[in-house]
Amino acid sequence: MIAKLKRLAALGLTAACVALLPTVAAAQTTEVSFYYPVAVGGPITKLVDSMAADFEKENPGIRIKPIYSGSYQESIVKALTAMKSGEPPVLSVLLSTDMFTLIDEGAIVDWTGLATSPDDQAWLKSFYPAFMENSQTGGKIWGVPFQRSTIVLYWNKEMFREAKLDPNRAPENWKEMLQYAQKLTKRDASGNVTQWGVQVPSSGFPYWLFQGFTTPNNVVLMNKAGNQTYYDNPAVIEALQYWVDLSQKHKVMPPGIIEWGTTPKDFFEKKIAMMWTTTGNLTNVKNNAKFDFGVAMLPANKRRGSPTGGGNFYLFKKSTPAQQQAALKFAKWITSAERAAQWGIETGYVAVRPAAWETVTLRKYAAGFPPATVARDQLEFSVAELSTHENQRVTKALNDGLQAALTGTKKPDQAMKDAQREADRILKPYRK
Repeated sequence: MIAKLKRLAALGLTAACVALLPTVAAAQTTEVSFYYPVAVGGPITKLVDSMAADFEKENPGIRIKPIYSGSYQESIVKALTAMKSGEPPVLSVLLSTDMFTLIDEGAIVDWTGLATSPDDQAWLKSFYPAFMENSQTGGKIWGVPFQRSTIVLYWNKEMFREAKLDPNRAPENWKEMLQYAQKLTKRDASGNVTQWGVQVPSSGFPYWLFQGFTTPNNVVLMNKAGNQTYYDNPAVIEALQYWVDLSQKHKVMPPGIIEWGTTPKDFFEKKIAMMWTTTGNLTNVKNNAKFDFGVAMLPANKRRGSPTGGGNFYLFKKSTPAQQQAALKFAKWITSAERAAQWGIETGYVAVRPAAWETVTLRKYAAGFPPATVARDQLEFSVAELSTHENQRVTKALNDGLQAALTGTKKPDQAMKDAQREADRILKPYRK
């Protein structure tokens, strides 16, 4: 040991310097803690873990640490709580609609100020414009699209054949959807429903599914500044009336509140002929439906359209410059064309960049499984998901109104007027 120290001393190194060597080596590794909104376990966590490991192999100086943080709602609460305790994540995938909340909390930094090289700037411009609607405000980009979606209609082709409907043609408008649902709803001798024509979930994300009605009725729910809602617009009330009538008047949809989480299961078990849900369920349906099914854009009324949905990458402010640069590198890597294609294939979410759809991998997949292109093609007609300042409270006002109307507690017009009154009260401080 003495001889070794003498040799190091001859090289100008002291024992103190030697003691510091492990610390220097450790300092060269930058850790990026990464909140991901899913419960621990399951195929998607394995995919995230695998991608993080692949990135680390290519970038040995960076460690990606996924933290599985529960639902989207649980994830933002945990992220903001961690921020206030002084230990926020570096990176999080949170709802695109959380943008205003995160800005108001002073929690995040904009990507525009970080991604300054020509290559970085080209990357920020490479995403589908529809996904950027919920990703930027005030001339700055705050969220990077990652796992994004639209709402699509799934249908059981076997049930269509039994009802003497063309199994390869989905209803194209509201009138047809009602007509199809009437033919597809079955009742036994006692009048009990054994098969429902259509199912649109009204728990979990009722405001989002509702935009699947308001968008085709050619009306938006909020302004771009996020300080005004239009819940009591006559076209909004008309859209809600159509949704309510499916169950209460026409009796082609289950009454009351329909669970978000069990709707795909009901579809697999052949309890329903048509369902509305996220394209993020596409791989789930592909793997679990034991029958031939179709996927289509949402039925039109005055126009076509769906809200976009899903999660963005957000970069938290209380991170070091090294962590921010590492997070930028990871975000660029995981949204690259090949990896965005892989993510889309393995999850069902829409690959967020046109370049992903030009890859050999995704072109081959789409050719063999055409339903994969439906949500992408619907982006042309898509609008931003409901997002405002005080977003959770403003959205709750709408959700409460929707559920009151769907359960028959209030008429649609009164439910929406009450929801608008509450939203106005909440948003008043933001109108200056």
